[in-house]
Formats: sequence, structure tokens, C-alpha cells
Amino acid sequence: MTRCLLTKSVTFDAAHHLHQGDESHPYRRLHGHSFRLDVSVEDEADGKDHWVRDFAELTKAISDVRNILDHSFLNEIEGLETPTLENICSWVADRLKPTLPNLRRVSVARPSLGEMCTLEIGF
Repeated sequence: MTRCLLTKSVTFDAAHHLHQGDESHPYRRLHGHSFRLDVSVEDEADGKDHWVRDFAELTKAISDVRNILDHSFLNEIEGLETPTLENICSWVADRLKPTLPNLRRVSVARPSLGEMCTLEIGF
């Protein structure tokens, strides 16, 4: 058997503001980003289909979360009142764990800024 890490990526655009920094800090003003969300599952490739997970199932699970985040004001989403990359990773992981029990990694990036946060999930 071969152990594999499968990753599916989607993008979304959203607005937010952060409370960190002094009053003049630019993060405190409403602004938006184009985000990339990478979700990885890990397991042994099964003997029947020779895959860890059907990418269609992975796509469906991620799309449900993406649709909540896309073109939204992140601060208004329950659990994302402080929408840092770290909190977005945790929020996504909490929503995906019930559907993707072999969830291993969630990454959220702002590619135009060269910034990314990755949450590693053990099982």
C-alpha cells in the first residue's frame, strides 16, 4: 500500500478588517484579498480504486466551505470575527473534519502578498 497526501485548491475573494495594531494601521481598515485555500487529506491508497479519496468528493466538501467565504465580509461569519489566516485555517478545518476524517492539512494563502498559513492536523 502507498500512503499519499492529496491536495485540492480553490480560490475565493473576500473582505475583512483586523483589530490588531494601532488605530492608523492599514489592517484596521476594510480591505479585500484574493485567497487560495488548499485542503489535503492523507491515507493509504485503497486496493480497489488505488486512490485515497475521490477528487469529486473532496471538491464537493471544499466547495461548500468556499461558497460561504467567497465574496463575503469575513468578520460577519460566525467564528471568523477576527479573520486572520490562522483563524480562517481553523474555521475551515472545523467544518471539513466531519466530512473528511482523514483531513491532514489546511492552508490559506494571499498569493499576491506571498503570505500563507498552514494548519497541520494529526489523526
